[in-house]
Amino acid sequence: MRRVRLFRVLMLLLAIVPATGCLFRTRPVEETYSHTALKEATQQELIEILNQQAQKIQSLQATVDIDSSIGGAKKGHVTDYKEIRGYVLARRPAMLHMIGLLPIVRTTAFDMVSDGRDFKLWIPPKNRFVIGNNEVQAYNPDQPMENIRPKDIYDALLIRPIETQKEIAVVENGYEILHDAKGNRVLQEDYELVVIRNSDQGWKLARKIVFSRTDLLPHRQYIYNDRGKLETDARYANYKEYDAVNFPSRIEIFRPQEEYDITLNILKLEINKPLRDDQFALQQPPNAEVVHLDHAPAISAAEPVSK
Repeated sequence: MRRVRLFRVLMLLLAIVPATGCLFRTRPVEETYSHTALKEATQQELIEILNQQAQKIQSLQATVDIDSSIGGAKKGHVTDYKEIRGYVLARRPAMLHMIGLLPIVRTTAFDMVSDGRDFKLWIPPKNRFVIGNNEVQAYNPDQPMENIRPKDIYDALLIRPIETQKEIAVVENGYEILHDAKGNRVLQEDYELVVIRNSDQGWKLARKIVFSRTDLLPHRQYIYNDRGKLETDARYANYKEYDAVNFPSRIEIFRPQEEYDITLNILKLEINKPLRDDQFALQQPPNAEVVHLDHAPAISAAEPVSK
């Protein structure tokens, strides 16, 4: 009797479905998998690719066009700065000198250097000269240019090798979301090298480097602080050969905590040309307002910069 009753219920449902169409519906998948031929690599091979690339580049000097934006949810608005001409010098293990010029007039918008430990930043339009230790966190929403650090640019520009004595790197098989010619989302598998670093407080998440499976080159790098919070999200695109070395001709550096984004479009690049120490020097301009981030927020312009 129970089976007869169940049979009648099923027959009633089948009769209702064509009329109402309310029990289920079929919808298209919003994304599909890429059919591009993909390369394979082991965990050790990815580490070797990264370390060999780092070994090939000991210094660089570049002419760049800089697009940047400052602001976001914290500030309540975003200000875009387009097509600033810039010059970048970098030398391992941690030295950087970067200059940006204002459009049209070509006067200096900013000039900053780092020796790997300390930095100096000169902002002529504000007549401010900022100095401090690279590790000092001094976010200033009223002076967004002062939040830019040469060390952060350097770490995104020249991806550091895996230090096997201090770091462990493991590979994750992930995927990235691309778009085809019609704008449809396409999923493409990638390799994600997760780097764990040993510190005084124990093992910490340090970085994640994403390798494209089409060329086995780094296309993205996430850099984290000691608390595991994302500090830098760097993207690398349009690899070209410069002095027999593959290097991205477009680098986008996003700093979510300070809410600024800098994109470097490389116009000219020379690799491993000799760079002198004095090319990473920056003198305090006369009558500048000097800001010591290691000490008080601001000091008198008459006070000299300590070396």
